[in-house]
Amino acid sequence: MARAANADIGHMVTICTRLTTFDGIVAIAETYENVFCTVGVHPHNAGDEPEVTPDRLIELAKHPKVVGFGETGLDFHYDNSPRDVQERFFRAHIDAARETGLPVIVHTREADADMVRILEDEHANGAFPGLIHCFSSGPDLAEKVLDIGFFLSFSGIVTFKTADDIRAVATTAPLERILVETDSPYLAPAPNRGKRNEPAFTALTAACVADLRGMGQESFDQATTDNFFRLFKKAIKAGAGA
Repeated sequence: MARAANADIGHMVTICTRLTTFDGIVAIAETYENVFCTVGVHPHNAGDEPEVTPDRLIELAKHPKVVGFGETGLDFHYDNSPRDVQERFFRAHIDAARETGLPVIVHTREADADMVRILEDEHANGAFPGLIHCFSSGPDLAEKVLDIGFFLSFSGIVTFKTADDIRAVATTAPLERILVETDSPYLAPAPNRGKRNEPAFTALTAACVADLRGMGQESFDQATTDNFFRLFKKAIKAGAGA
């Protein structure tokens, strides 16, 4: 936290990946005024967590520090959970997002076609806010999710030499829809690739994307900060009071 403050990282969201560990996630957010959290089940864990329902997610999201649902979605690279269970859990998170207006934080890996199918299907039932976290796909998925009002969040991958497709999306996506993140403890940006990632390193990712877009750092940082509070509407700026 001290290193994050020294890197001018103002506010953070710590992500829930299992309902069975939600209490620990909330405890982190309660400890720090500028840290918020989500509630949800990662697709890797969908096969061994209790069944997720929209009502249960909504109930847990009543906590003042919970600002979104997830991490949820589809992961067909590892297939750690049955695909039908991943989809069922994913749709439950979307239902909760639609009912509350809190965003859904979406993980997708090697599942773009099914991701688009589900998002477009669910969007037809009513709009809901969200973002593709740790964006690692190409322009086709970016276009589809931007069309339904989603945000794109870029991790340290954007600094990797082989990430030309991701850099292209980071360069052309609407500025008002961009966030930056860590995916800690993974995917530390260059020159720290291979190290344990942490919030302070977000400054390196932000510097990369600002450079790609030909923007001044201060302007880019302000834009992504504004985007954070537009997406996570329940988050309160540190020092602003309740």
